[in-house]
Amino acid sequence: MEIVSLETKKIFYTFVLNLKFSKMKRDKIIYYVATGLLTLLMFYSVSMYFFKHEDVSQMFTNFGYPTYIIYPYATAKLLGLFAIWNPNFKTIKEWAYAGFFFAFILAFFAHYMISDGEHIGAVIALVLLMVSYIFYKRINRQ
Repeated sequence: MEIVSLETKKIFYTFVLNLKFSKMKRDKIIYYVATGLLTLLMFYSVSMYFFKHEDVSQMFTNFGYPTYIIYPYATAKLLGLFAIWNPNFKTIKEWAYAGFFFAFILAFFAHYMISDGEHIGAVIALVLLMVSYIFYKRINRQ
């Protein structure tokens, strides 16, 4: 004698599958929103480096950094974004996430130490980066 009918099992498995797919869809949405916002923030930063060079040079001078690293740093940010969005570069994507992580940590402390009030942008970027990375791992695990 069967305790649970075949129809009940079908309903249960359908529910579980739908739940799994809706969770996967939610995870993808969170990943793309976080990565998209991070990308917009990085594009804003890069545009400042290229189009407001004098302001960025003054900021780098206040930090005690050499100004000749502004353009290579902007280029590295663009390459990192390309690696994060490209699904074929799994290892390079990991390195890009790590590079952004250290860049945002260092940016936070640099802005915090000179008390210019810009450290909040680095915190926002760091949070977006962590959410993007966590949900990238989740959607690739499923």
